[in-house]
Amino acid sequence: MHTDTESCVRAVQAKDARFDGVFFTAVLTTRIYCRPSCPVVPPKPRNMRFYPSAAACQQAGYRACKRCRPDTTPGSPQWNHRADLVARAMRLVADGVVDREGVTGLAGRLGYSARQVERQLLAELGAGPLALARAQRAQTARILIETTELPMAEIAFAAGFASIRTFNDTVREVYALAPGELRTRATGSRGRTEPGTPGVLSLRLPFRAPLNPSNLFGHLAATAVPGVEEWRDGAYRRTLRLPHGPGVVALTPAPDHIGCRLTLTDQRDLTVAISRCRRMLDLDADPVAVDEQLRTDELLAPLVDKAPGRRVPRTVDEPEFAVRAVLGQQVSTAAARTHAARLVHAHGEPVDDPEGGLTHLFPSPEALAALDPESLALPRSRRTTLTTLVRQLVDETLKLGPDSDWDEARARLTALPGFGPWTVEIIAMRALGDPDAFLPTDLGIRRAAQGLGLPSTPAAFTARAAAWRPWRAYAVQYLWATDDHPINHLPA
Repeated sequence: MHTDTESCVRAVQAKDARFDGVFFTAVLTTRIYCRPSCPVVPPKPRNMRFYPSAAACQQAGYRACKRCRPDTTPGSPQWNHRADLVARAMRLVADGVVDREGVTGLAGRLGYSARQVERQLLAELGAGPLALARAQRAQTARILIETTELPMAEIAFAAGFASIRTFNDTVREVYALAPGELRTRATGSRGRTEPGTPGVLSLRLPFRAPLNPSNLFGHLAATAVPGVEEWRDGAYRRTLRLPHGPGVVALTPAPDHIGCRLTLTDQRDLTVAISRCRRMLDLDADPVAVDEQLRTDELLAPLVDKAPGRRVPRTVDEPEFAVRAVLGQQVSTAAARTHAARLVHAHGEPVDDPEGGLTHLFPSPEALAALDPESLALPRSRRTTLTTLVRQLVDETLKLGPDSDWDEARARLTALPGFGPWTVEIIAMRALGDPDAFLPTDLGIRRAAQGLGLPSTPAAFTARAAAWRPWRAYAVQYLWATDDHPINHLPA
């Protein structure tokens, strides 16, 4: 997108928020960079330069606009619908891998050399992994500065900086303000949130409008595993397994943002927690592009027009979802929750939740590897399916994560005993984030298809759905919504 100068200029002149995060506008005369929807008078086209990432703008010597705050935009939707090297690398950078494991660790996870990863990121994003991670650290620092009363030294290390000096220099360079000045501006304009609650942060997660919360939060609430997830006081709450300790998040839908209240054991996990929550809620999607494609089908168009902006409910923990998918095979939603709750209370790690009723982290594959299959109230064949899955997750024969190659993961899942097309595709859709995952054999989808006059046999239905690509996972959400199931409604 950023290489199409004419389209970028039109988007900036129209202040089109759909392109926020897709590209960034740098202004030669002021040396600042903005989001396309910046409310100030647009600069002259000859003074505009366009970049694919905030990190590329910063590397070119531009600082963030104080008015539109381009560092707070939703992420690029490209990383949602692609599974190539650059997209997988970006998902890992967002998950904090560079800060924890360095560029070598990032490259190792992707199966490429560090030089090759650097070259491809530079070619497409104008910045390498270190610059991308630095931009992310600066954004994390800004959140902590503006929303907490933590001392600056603690913020520096919580955001991932190696020294206070580097922290100070980076904040000044990116925002043209010292850390103390950022805090003063925030206090004067909005006030700080959660000033007296250690480890608790309240922030807003932006998204591209429209967003329909009914199926998104309805699905998460209706399938919530007791002890791990709950719906309380208008918020979806769940425990998080994070690199430096457990956490708890409460996510509340609002018209123009998602309210996010995080309780962290260690502030260094802030970036990771935000990234995983955004992925779970599919907040970096481009709903306008998705809905425009689905509206081309005259049978699907009325569903889209009725409630546009549906997202795909995903997960914060890919192995957890795979285990839950097996537990949910050929049983009701209530039965699947019951099976999962038994595993949680027998093998999950206890957590404290003074603000609600959460009690455990979902058990890790390592914890589940020690369970006695005979203790599972499941058919023998499904016990075999579950134990085989867990064993392969532990020995990393099967890897499920933000860096997964979707085709390879599908092939490995299909090879497991008891994994049919439905289980493979639901994991691809909700755990791996493939926007084109499709469930032609799902009973609810087949009922919806029959009601709309779409083909009912899996082969014919799949052929008809080819016109929805690469957004078939979103079409599934619209089809599911034709049923009066709890997953389609916000809890009362």
